[in-house]
Amino acid sequence: MNSEQLVGPVDDLPPGKVMAAGSYAVGNADGELFAVGRRCRHFGADLAGGSLGEQGRLVCPWHQSAYDVRTGRMVRGPQGVFAKVPGLGQAFQALTRVLPLRRGKVVERDGCLFVR
Repeated sequence: MNSEQLVGPVDDLPPGKVMAAGSYAVGNADGELFAVGRRCRHFGADLAGGSLGEQGRLVCPWHQSAYDVRTGRMVRGPQGVFAKVPGLGQAFQALTRVLPLRRGKVVERDGCLFVR
């Protein structure tokens, strides 16, 4: 049996917005709805507090790591002081090739969005 998590009314998720729904960060990247696990692979920041960057990538609110929301893979490692640590960004990118963010499917029903 599939369990579903209520996100909210369709109108509450306009393009460019990211919000929390249970253990998912749910967003609208230019009309493409997505759901990924809420915890950044770097330091566990809540990705529901992140933003959408270039190419609809989900950007971590703490250190600006960026994730491809279709695959769950980190495509840019931690920035700021962490960007100066040799190999750190590449190590996290490699980690998410093996352990990407969990992904859910966003569905619309009766004017509301749900994650499966």
